[in-house]
Amino acid sequence: MSIVQSASPQKPDDVVVSVAEATAGDVAKAARLARDAQRGWAAATPAERANALHAAADAVAAAADGLTALAVREVGKPVAEARGEVARSVAILRYYAQQVFDPVGAVHESSSGAGLAYTRRRPRGLTGLVTPWNFPLAIPLWKAAPALAFGNGVLLKPAPQATASALRLAELLTPHLPEGLLAVLPGDAEAGQAVIEASDVVSFTGSAAVGSIVASAAAARGVPVQCEMGGQNPSVVLPDVDVEAVARQVAYAAFGYAGQKCTATKRVIVVGDAARFADALVAATEALVCGDPADPTTTVGPVIEQGARDRVLDASLGGAAAGGRVLTGGRAGTGAGWFVAPTIVDNLPVDHLLLREEVFGPICALTQVDSVADALEAANNVRYGLAASVFTADLDAALRFADGSAAGQIKINAPTTGVDFYLPFGGERDSSLGPREQGKAAQEFYTSLHTVTAAAPVRA
Repeated sequence: MSIVQSASPQKPDDVVVSVAEATAGDVAKAARLARDAQRGWAAATPAERANALHAAADAVAAAADGLTALAVREVGKPVAEARGEVARSVAILRYYAQQVFDPVGAVHESSSGAGLAYTRRRPRGLTGLVTPWNFPLAIPLWKAAPALAFGNGVLLKPAPQATASALRLAELLTPHLPEGLLAVLPGDAEAGQAVIEASDVVSFTGSAAVGSIVASAAAARGVPVQCEMGGQNPSVVLPDVDVEAVARQVAYAAFGYAGQKCTATKRVIVVGDAARFADALVAATEALVCGDPADPTTTVGPVIEQGARDRVLDASLGGAAAGGRVLTGGRAGTGAGWFVAPTIVDNLPVDHLLLREEVFGPICALTQVDSVADALEAANNVRYGLAASVFTADLDAALRFADGSAAGQIKINAPTTGVDFYLPFGGERDSSLGPREQGKAAQEFYTSLHTVTAAAPVRA
């Protein structure tokens, strides 16, 4: 029997949970139960589904302190961010509880002029959700809540590092749902593959490498799939900004939660002389509190595991070896946990890893360009296109950047991080595959559209 185990990244000998990995047989059994429950759930009234999601929201809200502590312990999320994620999770459930009352189709004129033609959305059936560890509550819920709201069953395969959080969510939600409708299936690649093979629609968040495998597996079965796969997100800084104020925002976007967000700033592109902004960014970065994520003053906790820390340190060393300058950081933290100092590297060759690929941790690259056009070219010159930001008082320059950006999420005078759950979310290029998620876009993904044409009875 294979075991799934999650351990606290700030105290690796603290095992948060250890459970049996779901086998293909376990997934098949859960799928049968979920399908049986889904038929009655789809037939329930919108009010019944709404009431169930509101009750689930109440349960999550009542357990807020425990969920916050669990996110801090299991994935090293700073407590202030963990508390915010719990509040966001409650809001997500309430939002989709109300969205069940949205229109599900439209009435059209019949081509014959008589009778009735209309469209109607129906649930797809069984949804397979494969979710990451960095938002152990919000991401499972921004997928599961709309899936449930529109009448589907749910199989959730969380990242192994967030197993305890997913199991706790299920404990809070399942008392308010039909038995078997929602199942959490712990495990790694094998469990994830089984979930994909059992599902009628698949939603994935994770790396580009794994996302391409998920997309291929779903496409081979002919089921709808959406994959959100990270980014190499630029923050562009024009010469007219308040340097210190913008540096603080960029530092937080790059290094908050140890840079472990798909929307974290990975490249800082400064138009004009970058020296003053570089100094301000270093100062803002070094002012961030790094350490125990349970401390309310902490901004930068540990990375999730030793391999993640090693990748940040290797990228820093590689940058220096390639002629770059490590402006701050580039060293492991002290203590038993997987801590690494927030790191800024500049003067890198254009083809260096830090300017091309996502290193999921507290490290970013700083470059200097001559014009807004050059900044836009540099920002787009990667295979990703998730988030981008531009800081300037020049509205024309900001709008030109927004119009030309290849990113799916574009911020003006705001950090790359931060997602509004009521707006569509997703990227371009290798950052996303399939339709957007969240907001009103969720209904389109978790339901299929049927066209009905009704004519008068045929008479001789």
